Amino acid sequence: MTGIIVETAPPRAHELSSLARARQIAAVLARHHLWHLIELMALEHLVPFGHVRPARGQHQPITPGQVRLALEELGPTFMKLGQVLSTRADLLPPEFQTELALLQDQAPEVPIANVLETIEAELGQSVARCFSSFDPKPLATGSIGQAHLATFADGTEVVVKVRRPGAVEQIDEDLKLLHRLATIASGRLGSADGWDLVGVVREFDSSLRAEVDYLHEGHNAERFAQNFKESERVHIPRVFWEASTTRVLTMERIKGSRITDASALSAAGIDCEIVADNATKIVLKMLLEDGFFHADLHPGNLFVESATRIGLIDFGMVGIIDQESRTGLEQLLMALVQRDSESMVDALLGLGMADPKIDRAQLQKDLGQLVDKYYGQEIAQTKLGAFLDDVFVVVRAHRLMMPSDLSMLAKTLVTAEGMVAQLAPTFQMMEATEPYVKHLIIEHNSPAVWANKFGRAAPDVLWLATESPRILRRAVARLQKGELAIAVEPKGLDPYLHRIEKSADRLVLGMILSALLIAGGFVVSVYRPGAGTLLDAVLAWAVIAAASVGGVLLWKSRRKRPS
Repeated sequence: MTGIIVETAPPRAHELSSLARARQIAAVLARHHLWHLIELMALEHLVPFGHVRPARGQHQPITPGQVRLALEELGPTFMKLGQVLSTRADLLPPEFQTELALLQDQAPEVPIANVLETIEAELGQSVARCFSSFDPKPLATGSIGQAHLATFADGTEVVVKVRRPGAVEQIDEDLKLLHRLATIASGRLGSADGWDLVGVVREFDSSLRAEVDYLHEGHNAERFAQNFKESERVHIPRVFWEASTTRVLTMERIKGSRITDASALSAAGIDCEIVADNATKIVLKMLLEDGFFHADLHPGNLFVESATRIGLIDFGMVGIIDQESRTGLEQLLMALVQRDSESMVDALLGLGMADPKIDRAQLQKDLGQLVDKYYGQEIAQTKLGAFLDDVFVVVRAHRLMMPSDLSMLAKTLVTAEGMVAQLAPTFQMMEATEPYVKHLIIEHNSPAVWANKFGRAAPDVLWLATESPRILRRAVARLQKGELAIAVEPKGLDPYLHRIEKSADRLVLGMILSALLIAGGFVVSVYRPGAGTLLDAVLAWAVIAAASVGGVLLWKSRRKRPS
């Protein structure tokens, strides 16, 4: 955003959701010398007296540290925004991502009286009746809520998360203001910058509102438990719904050592290499198989219970990747393994939203240089994080907009690789990833999968074969009535037009043949006549006749020559 020149009138007060909060934002940005952002959001006339505005064109470049400090001062909503932006490798360069990742979700303790009052209001009974014991000292505090240890009457140890009073109201006010500021900034930037600020804020709004709803987090936990129900590698804590609401969440307590505490694991006789391998397989399953992943993976959310079992906590932030995007990611990783720049281009364009005028040749050249950079390395020595960083440098250069969940996925991979490296320095995550990805690609291209795809496509092929003549007749009729006007003056294109006509004839013939064969196969699969029956013979001759007619028509079409 450096170097943006802004020339607009000052904002009117009614354009802002909260004038007082807007003044506070302007003051904080001015204190940290973020005048580019002040101008971008039209906050110049809300800056308090005493702040000296630099001359136009003489602004200092924005530094990552300035942005982080300003977001910390602006409070929970803006800190959460910074944390989300730290995952957007398609939008921010690595130095900003690294700095914003340092934002810590910390807040002062909520007085125990307020905590107990919230629990009793939500659960409809006293804390003493709900729990046999309740630790007044918080286990953890955050901007949205804080957690306490407790015990049920049967001795089950649980963690009770209680939402901070007033948190939702402040977040709601800030989000409304962010929407307005993003709209103003987008209008000033235009389409030149490539940032969809309004879209970024819209996605952030949705994710943050979900995060403050503890019922949503509980359902996320249950979905993870369902995905890993056949695995002994993962322990997902049980949700106690009878003691949970939108403001209170009660879950089974997870015990163990932090995944990066190698000394504690070694003292317990746990092989760190095995833990690293298990962690890698857990992450790959979430990302590539389930398409539903923990988007806030850090050492405080993974606890090692044994060499072969890892406990996960904190399911407020999750990412969802559809099958098409998962396939694209698999293809991208395989393109790295196979050193194939053209496949990388196809995978990236399939994953992101590209400018229609994108220079595909230059994109392939840039990715080819990236492949050359890694060509001399053994795959085991390739750092997945470094590779993804390099990919996103190309993504930003060509202004490919990636879905936010896909950027979070990449960040999750990089974070996981960092944790694994800290736990077991000799473990190579990329080496463990290669066979996993190969297995998935083979699995996703098995005959059974393709048969299923063809089966789903059969109704569309049949519809196209039967409806195409009718659609073409309608189009011709409209042309004859003058309802459609096509102005084309081809010069010197007769040979090519004849080729196109021949290709179209063959395409229609192929569609009709396909439809007949699919229909025949469908009838056979439904009726399954016994061998030697009359119906069996009729169906067989019908399919042979269809193939013969199609073959004759195709032979005749090939004999035609342009006049």
